[in-house]
Amino acid sequence: MRGSPLFLCLLSTSCWVSLMPTAADKIFHFGTCRVSMSLAEIRAAFTAIKANIQSRDPIRTLSILSHPHSLHKVKSADRCCITHQLLTFYVDKVFKHCRTEDSFVNRKISSIANSFLSARRRLGQCHEQNNCVCGEESTEKFKQILANYEGLNVTSAAMKSLGELDILLDWMEKSH
Repeated sequence: MRGSPLFLCLLSTSCWVSLMPTAADKIFHFGTCRVSMSLAEIRAAFTAIKANIQSRDPIRTLSILSHPHSLHKVKSADRCCITHQLLTFYVDKVFKHCRTEDSFVNRKISSIANSFLSARRRLGQCHEQNNCVCGEESTEKFKQILANYEGLNVTSAAMKSLGELDILLDWMEKSH
C-alpha cells in the first residue's frame, strides 16, 4: 500500500477544490442567504437539451412555473424559501423522472441536477440557521406550482418542468 498516502492526498485535494467556487460562479442573494453557483453552466447544459426536452411535452397550453404570479413579485424576504423549495422540487420530483433514451441528454440532466443539489444544500444550511423563513406568500406560490405539477402524470409533469427551466433560471438571475 505504498500509494495510499498519495491517494489520500489527491482525494482530499480534489474534494477541497470541488467545494471552492469557480471563476464562473456568481453569488446570488435570496433574501438574507447567499449562494455561489454558475447559472451560466446550468443554462449551457439546459440550452444543449432544451429542444429535445420541449419536443417531449405533449401539453403546450399549460405551464407549471408560468402560472399567473407563480414567481412574479416574490418578496425579497421570501426568495430564500421559495428558491429552496424549488430546488428541492426539481431534485426530488423532476430530475428523477426525466430519463430519456439519449445518453447525452441524460448526462446534461444529471449535470443540472448536481448543480441544483449543491445549491439546495447551501440554502438548506441557511434555512437551518433560521435565515430562510417561509412566509405565507411564498408558501402559497409554491403550493400553486405543486398543484400544476401534480395535475399531470409524473413523466409529463417532469418533462414539462424541465422544459420550463429557463423560466426559473431567468427568475434566479433577476435575484442576483
